[in-house]
Amino acid sequence: MILYPAIDLKGGQCVRLLRGEMAAATVYNDDPAAQARAFRDAGCAWVHVVDLDGAFAGRPVNGDAVRAILGAVDVPVQLGGGIRDRAGIEAWLDAGVARVVLGTIALRDPALVLAACRAHPGRIAVGIDARGGKVAVEGWAETAEVTTEQLALQFEDAGVAAIVFTDIDRDGALQGPNLAATGALARRLSTPVIASGGVSSLDDLKAIAGLAGDGVAGAIVGRALYDGRVDAAAAAKVLAEAT
Repeated sequence: MILYPAIDLKGGQCVRLLRGEMAAATVYNDDPAAQARAFRDAGCAWVHVVDLDGAFAGRPVNGDAVRAILGAVDVPVQLGGGIRDRAGIEAWLDAGVARVVLGTIALRDPALVLAACRAHPGRIAVGIDARGGKVAVEGWAETAEVTTEQLALQFEDAGVAAIVFTDIDRDGALQGPNLAATGALARRLSTPVIASGGVSSLDDLKAIAGLAGDGVAGAIVGRALYDGRVDAAAAAKVLAEAT
């Protein structure tokens, strides 16, 4: 399993939201590149970056911060937020992003995701953000009538690198991950699932590690790392030892 420390970008700064509310943002670092280096130096093998402003705007907004991160670290970067067309996908992959996460467009235009997967094997992930079991899009501002499972199953044979599954009600709340929903989704899929939302302790990560056999391949951790509740090096080790 892989630990994906999260760098969420708002106004060029590293922030964390509470349950997806932009008004409930806490600034943790005004230097995203330095934050990325800190995660790398702690032994993290990947960095997960989200352009929050871009997710709401429907286009990249924090491009300068993302490029600074890419220039600061040699570990692979996974990027989502506001990437809604083929040109955007190509541009970020060409810029050095290792994996692009497509969320809203996966619901709006699944054919584009399928084409991107064919063109870039192993470099496209699908982000499925859930509120009450239904898919939320447009920066979590809208909730569709499609379930997480229904959307995920559309991409089973597409060559998607991973499904990034976020429980919005847990995100940033430090109340523990939704293990039941994450495990249930992973068991329905052959595509690896990355768990996101709610991690508050090493015990939470150990519980996620227990889902390795169900197809959960990693975990995204944000606020718990910034608040010092979880040590990045220890977290990476817990997941790396999962079988």
